[in-house]
Amino acid sequence: MLRQDFWQCPVNLGNEGDRVPARNRSRFGLYILRLMLALSILVSIGGVKAAEPQAATLLTDWGVPDLQGTWDYWTFTPVETPDTFTGRTDSELSDEEAIQFAQSSKQAALDRDRDGPPSGSTGAYGQELWTDRSRATALNQIAIIVDPPDGMVPPITEKEKKRVAEHLAAGGHPVRTRADGFSSDGPESRGLAERCLLGFSTGPPLLPGGYNNNIQIVQSPGYVAIMVEMVHDVRIIPLDGRSHIPNNIRQWLGDSRGHWEGNTLVVETTNFTDKNAAFSTTWESWGTGANLTLIERFTRLAEDKIQYEFTVNNPDVFQRPFTGRFPMNKSEFPLYEYACHEGNYGMTNILQGARAEEARQ
Repeated sequence: MLRQDFWQCPVNLGNEGDRVPARNRSRFGLYILRLMLALSILVSIGGVKAAEPQAATLLTDWGVPDLQGTWDYWTFTPVETPDTFTGRTDSELSDEEAIQFAQSSKQAALDRDRDGPPSGSTGAYGQELWTDRSRATALNQIAIIVDPPDGMVPPITEKEKKRVAEHLAAGGHPVRTRADGFSSDGPESRGLAERCLLGFSTGPPLLPGGYNNNIQIVQSPGYVAIMVEMVHDVRIIPLDGRSHIPNNIRQWLGDSRGHWEGNTLVVETTNFTDKNAAFSTTWESWGTGANLTLIERFTRLAEDKIQYEFTVNNPDVFQRPFTGRFPMNKSEFPLYEYACHEGNYGMTNILQGARAEEARQ
């Protein structure tokens, strides 16, 4: 609602000192109102491109940016540039292209369920249980990775190539991939998510995948807590400038420290275990976390949106750092308990099936 003193105050139209005569002030205000209405109509029908959103200034009671709430980060947009867009110089998709890509990705998932599991596989959940994948959504970008511009994980170093060869020659343990292992000899040969150690979409860094793409952020003076729905881990992030824990202490989720840069929460995480990868998607992993420094940035753009950005820096593994970015959308739903080991009959069945197959041979 326009304040009444808008109609009563002098209005500059050009040179300093030029004022609208009193009899014309209300007419000028009416022109402005009509112009604002016309612009809003043009924006709503696509005639004028809306400006990029700026960081919202929502504050907690103690005066820092408010990131609290439950946030959903599901999208069909892949981590790396898909073959469909390889070689494309424009990294932005139109709304129509994003819709088409999401719908085709959803249809491909439905087709996989219809055709049945590949040879040698027992299959997995039906499409009706992949609740996130039932929502055909994709971003207006060709990949989660935005730097380098080709949207691809950078090449690995010569040092990493040698480590990979030695790792495979030694039997492939420990397994660092999230959702897949390489044999059914024992539980230690399965992926981290199958062993209920880390979720396949929860990072850090966070990456959309599968289902349960939700986090809850809780703040108090001096701390931020991030709870993930998948495997229900919680990261407690101090904001008081304290040093990282000693280098000889290693953790699955690393050791996080945060600070504010304007309206953005910046989180630096180090001290990852070498049993974890330097970077993992659901089905692939690169290197180890031994020398990984991860920088995450959380910026609230609006009441219902946070921009999430991460930069992976591990000079032992990658020839250069790389950055990913995607939005998180406000959810009105609570997080649900993810009872992994408590109901992990899948692991039991995998190993029992392998033993039965060995007995037949």
